[in-house]
Amino acid sequence: MLELFRIARRSKPRLQIKLLHGSSKLNPQMSLDFLDQNLGCVSLTVCFSKVAKKQQPFSLGTAFAAIKDDGSVVTWGNAELGGNSSSVADKLQEGVVQVDANKNAFAAVKDDGSVVTWGKADCGGDSSSVEGKLQEGVVQVAGSHFAFAAVKDDGSVVTWGSAASGGDSSSVADKLQEGVVQVAGNGQAFTAIKDDGSVVTWGLTDFGGDSSSVEEKLQEGVVQVAGNSYAFAAVKDDGSVVTWGISYGGGDSSSVADKLQEGVVQVAANDGAFAAVKEDGSVVTWGNAHYGGDSSSVADQLQEGVVQVAGNECAFAAIKDDGSVVTWGNAELGSNSSSVADKLQEGVVQVAGSGHAFAAVKKDGSVVTWGGADHGGDSSSVADKLQEGIVQVAGNYFAFAAVRDDGSVVTWGNAHYGGDSSSVADKLQGGVVEIAGNSHAFAAAKED
Repeated sequence: MLELFRIARRSKPRLQIKLLHGSSKLNPQMSLDFLDQNLGCVSLTVCFSKVAKKQQPFSLGTAFAAIKDDGSVVTWGNAELGGNSSSVADKLQEGVVQVDANKNAFAAVKDDGSVVTWGKADCGGDSSSVEGKLQEGVVQVAGSHFAFAAVKDDGSVVTWGSAASGGDSSSVADKLQEGVVQVAGNGQAFTAIKDDGSVVTWGLTDFGGDSSSVEEKLQEGVVQVAGNSYAFAAVKDDGSVVTWGISYGGGDSSSVADKLQEGVVQVAANDGAFAAVKEDGSVVTWGNAHYGGDSSSVADQLQEGVVQVAGNECAFAAIKDDGSVVTWGNAELGSNSSSVADKLQEGVVQVAGSGHAFAAVKKDGSVVTWGGADHGGDSSSVADKLQEGIVQVAGNYFAFAAVRDDGSVVTWGNAHYGGDSSSVADKLQGGVVEIAGNSHAFAAAKED
């Protein structure tokens, strides 16, 4: 049976797989002996499905990783926390299709379903304890602040890193053997969504690792989970939202419960608050008031038309359907966009956050920045390179990195934490297709 699963995986890498015999679900550990040996042939059904898009917690670090079009990876920023990937350089030369980060480490998924890790060892940079389980079949990796969780194509989950932050999932191991379609992390815990819409949680209990207080609401129908540093918010298929974790960080949404009963299509998080976008384009916020949990100052602008919300550590920025941007939260740490208000009236298509700043990409390929200067809010040093041609911006805690339409990269912000990419400039001249940032570095993926 195991060989049948392997054949299916090789035919459709990066997808989750189910094998059915009639209506019975098979697993790789089963023996073929249970099949009726009197039949001349046996018909099995192979089901392939995409993994749900991950929701990463707010855990911005100080490094970057860029994936290039040849599947190689380039890293820079804080060397100890992911900016230096020389220990695994031979494994990052080709085949990388996804890079994920927590605060202090990176995990790269390759096209053969294997995983490569680097960064701070006890935060997930060292995955040797589960190396045998990460050789094939991985389709998604998510991070908490100091650990990782990988979903495999058979629906099982593998965890490593800090035990207290969810790296140890032994308490729920029996529930993570099959059927998981998505994993999301917050600061110190993980939540897994299963194919029946139920949820499994583990990690620090106060931070959401224990969801027993809302257990009856998480038995079915969950389609998305978002985490911040302290809590989780789950969106159900009826558009309602369930929250748990530390109350002041958004685990308690009772103050807006009447607004979260239906119609929610997306939940975004920053360090200590949540923002839910509803199907009518309105926004509901809760959590730490100083971090954007209180949006009353811009309530009139959030009644309709919002299509996306992004967070930095202490603020939110919402893009509306006319391309304008609305900001709220801590004024000193990114919510005050008055200095660039005239540039945010139209045409914005993406917003990314660093720790205390934001960067907005406009439809003409230009970039607008605001917030803490030492966190990338001041991009004047590279202003000439941000006038056109930008297709993506990624942030870590102290800096930003922008990918241009020619595959080159522009960086700014704190030089020690990824704002200065001169040490790898020759590798960032072209071919970059995606950039991921952690709290202390960047990694770039190329396409060659």
